[in-house]
Amino acid sequence: MRIVVVGGSGHIGTFLVPRLVRAGHEVISISRGTRTAYADAPEWQQVRHVAADREREDSEGTFGDRVAALTPDAVVDLVCFTVESATALVERLRGEVGHLLHCGTLWRYGPSDKLPISESTGTAPVGEYGIQKDRIARMLKEETASGGLVTTSLHPGHIVGPGWHPIGPLGNLDPAVWFALSAGRPLQIPGTGAELMHHVHADDVAQAFEQAIRHRDAAAGEDFNVVAPAALNVRGFAGIAAGWFGQTASLDPVTWEDFRRTTSPEHAGSSWEHLHRSHCLTIEKARTRLAYAPRYEPEAAVLESVRWLIDHDELKVAGPLIA
Repeated sequence: MRIVVVGGSGHIGTFLVPRLVRAGHEVISISRGTRTAYADAPEWQQVRHVAADREREDSEGTFGDRVAALTPDAVVDLVCFTVESATALVERLRGEVGHLLHCGTLWRYGPSDKLPISESTGTAPVGEYGIQKDRIARMLKEETASGGLVTTSLHPGHIVGPGWHPIGPLGNLDPAVWFALSAGRPLQIPGTGAELMHHVHADDVAQAFEQAIRHRDAAAGEDFNVVAPAALNVRGFAGIAAGWFGQTASLDPVTWEDFRRTTSPEHAGSSWEHLHRSHCLTIEKARTRLAYAPRYEPEAAVLESVRWLIDHDELKVAGPLIA
């Protein structure tokens, strides 16, 4: 097939585009053209690149025309963040494209009250990002159910992989957390340490998109959680990470009020956004319908990210990895 990937040079596209080429598809990657993929692969030599400013063209009402002009059989949209943008693309591609696949987020679910969370049991989202992604997913289901464009939405967890910083044991991107764990120093943790985060390797997300394209009939009109086989809580995540450096985690539980006094507003805010949701998702639907089979446990996915950052002098730690 001819497949257009919108946002092809990002986290997921870095792995998805080469997968699609290896599967024999003709791939066109649309991106702003300001960066290359996070990891190089020979398959990129066979990819056609189209530079476009999605936000600007959405505002001008021309982005859908750009995509349609490429006459794709399927479109994978990895960078759509509002229901208005998603609706405009659906309306332009209806009747012209065989399958539209959208990248959502686990933040379509609000703070957990029953675990694991399935596609039909999550609480209502909080925050504009999650609210918009949930609205998009529901719109896409209704579009297909009404006989319109065949659509699928996939909802990844906290994406990790080589080339960027992972969400760490405190639910933020604070590099000081990794230094403290690598040195065996005490680490203040907000709350009880039982709060959950559900990561996923970018290549496993790419696998899910490839499987949804391959199993179009099973994916039509559906939404799928796409995460690692298990979730990590703060306490376990910190303990595992310290062990990568031959250390034992020394954790000091504190109140959220005290935690906010000892870190930056940015890091404290990120921790709260991740930890108060306390997400753990089930992938049974994706396993059953798409044959989704993630290769990475969450700790292995994060370790790959951390190793890359250390090897490229982008993360300061107190000692070498022994894992």
